[in-house]
Amino acid sequence: MTTQTDIVPITLVIGGTGKTGKRVADRLIQKGQDVRIGSRSSLASFDWNNEADWDTALDGVSNIYITYAPDLAMPGAKDAIGALISRARLNGVKRLVLLSGRGEEEAQACEQVVADSGLEWTVVRASWFNQNFSEGAFIDMVLSGAITLPAGDTPEPFVDVDDIADVAVAALSEDGHNGKIYEVTGPRLMTMADIAADLSAATGRKIAFVDVPHDAFIEELTKSGAPDDVVWMLDYLFSTVLDGRNAHLTDGVERALGRAPKDFADYARDVAATAAWSVAA
Repeated sequence: MTTQTDIVPITLVIGGTGKTGKRVADRLIQKGQDVRIGSRSSLASFDWNNEADWDTALDGVSNIYITYAPDLAMPGAKDAIGALISRARLNGVKRLVLLSGRGEEEAQACEQVVADSGLEWTVVRASWFNQNFSEGAFIDMVLSGAITLPAGDTPEPFVDVDDIADVAVAALSEDGHNGKIYEVTGPRLMTMADIAADLSAATGRKIAFVDVPHDAFIEELTKSGAPDDVVWMLDYLFSTVLDGRNAHLTDGVERALGRAPKDFADYARDVAATAAWSVAA
């Protein structure tokens, strides 16, 4: 006979095929958790633009890991988060973990919606990911040997996605994280020139940083056929968020996990040991 205590809670991982979502899902599964992937292509389809399917995705769910693509700063994100929370309450969801953005006023407005939900909640607030250079928009720059971005010499404490996932999993699967905002960073401030130097050391190839004007970068990005939402996000991040507002370290990883965050140099060495940055001779 199955009792209430025998039922394993289901965690809906929205964006479960993305950088953080896939890692969160994999870690929860390794812990014996029941995971439902929320994506447009999953069996229980989840699409931010199609609320009609949300109840199916939320059926039986106790916890939700919330990511909003491409960014919570997008127009309409706050309304979408509010609509999701309303459906979540109706479906008996108990715990929310939101991936948010550092230094983004619009993202913090979405955080407040989560905090006012009446449910258990945790916010993981992050900015620039290490993995942008191996799984995201900048990998082709690494392969070409030139990080060509409108970044100047503004320092940023790049954070590893594995650390983000570990913090999110702790908040989803353990007690003691309710009502916490974990602002997560790497262990040091780095300019793009520092990033290029660490990538050069890890790959054994010269990888330069080339600073370019913002408008020229966006124009080339648009000409390349990049999706509109990607163009919008990078335009926003480079023109707004990368202005020094996040040029300080925080202790979110240590507070959540009791350990130090991963350094970019260690990340670069780990990726270089795979085929991700291999260049044909």
